[in-house]
Amino acid sequence: MADRRVQSLGVAAPGDPRILDVEEPEPVDGQAWVSMLWSGISAGTEVALLRGGDPHHQAGWDRDLRVFGTGPRSGYPILGLGYMEVGRVTRSRTAQLPEGALVAMACGHRTGHCADPARETVVPVPDDLDPLLGVFLAQMGPICVNGLLHAAAELCGPSAAVGDGVRDRHVLVTGAGVVGLLTALLARHHGAASVTVTDPSAERLAVAAALGLDTEPDTGEVWRAVKDRHRHGRGDCGADLVLQCRGHAASLVTALKSLRPQGSVVDLAFYQAGAGEVRLGEEFHHNGLTVRCAQIGRVPRGMSGAWDRARLAAVTLDLMRDRGPDLRRHLVTDVVDLCEGPGLLCDVAARRRSVLTAVLRMPGT
Repeated sequence: MADRRVQSLGVAAPGDPRILDVEEPEPVDGQAWVSMLWSGISAGTEVALLRGGDPHHQAGWDRDLRVFGTGPRSGYPILGLGYMEVGRVTRSRTAQLPEGALVAMACGHRTGHCADPARETVVPVPDDLDPLLGVFLAQMGPICVNGLLHAAAELCGPSAAVGDGVRDRHVLVTGAGVVGLLTALLARHHGAASVTVTDPSAERLAVAAALGLDTEPDTGEVWRAVKDRHRHGRGDCGADLVLQCRGHAASLVTALKSLRPQGSVVDLAFYQAGAGEVRLGEEFHHNGLTVRCAQIGRVPRGMSGAWDRARLAAVTLDLMRDRGPDLRRHLVTDVVDLCEGPGLLCDVAARRRSVLTAVLRMPGT
């Protein structure tokens, strides 16, 4: 069969986002055609690709050795950005995806996609959820749930339940972007004794407060307030756990300073500019701390048989059902047509516009 032409928000050259015409294959047996309705923008990731400042473009990635600097660099054009999509199945050749079903995927800002449930995660969007909130189900929510799962594995091993790392513990979340806010809500949803969100932005802390979360402005010494609040004994004060969700070295410094001895930072952030401010000879060494990366490409070691992206999405759905109207009101700051996507990305990259989650409305939605 001939391929289908669809529109996709991509990057023609560094700094030049465009709506591009790309091809998608027609579905064969086991596949389905999904007509896209909504697509969420992950501003940090997409601005990095727009500018070409990410390590894949700057240094090159060796997929075999899994190191940067020895493999081929990524190039342009980038035919598609994004990983937060919702669409409706309009033609199906698999019983797994019936026609008419609403689904969430991570397939990029494009008007249509040939979905293959044997090769990619396709998450049903239930009727009792605002369809637009489905943009958080396939990847953004699982990113945050995976942070809690890593905290649980750190404390209780590979048999841990998702809430075991936060339940009855004092948790600090550094960063009040979408990842930080969702992660903080998940920590509270799963029984944390306290959850405090810190960020340099008063605007973002106001969103955290509107969601009912405790906040502290990160002025560079927020760790003092955290240490004063959580005193466990002589020489033992600070948060039990920090979920680090802001891709700036200063936030990792705050996270390390805020921990009690032998505490852990579970790090969900991406440090595009590196982390030169982090002094491993200071609190990290003297307090016996741990920094554990929670990267969406892998769940904790020993848990891959029990946890996959679909199960992480199911935990996300529990939070969505509990807090859906609040998330729609406070996390989705912009809804624009697909054709406005290039201009929005340029504005965000130039810091003319601040967004938490911007959602692209596909033609015909």
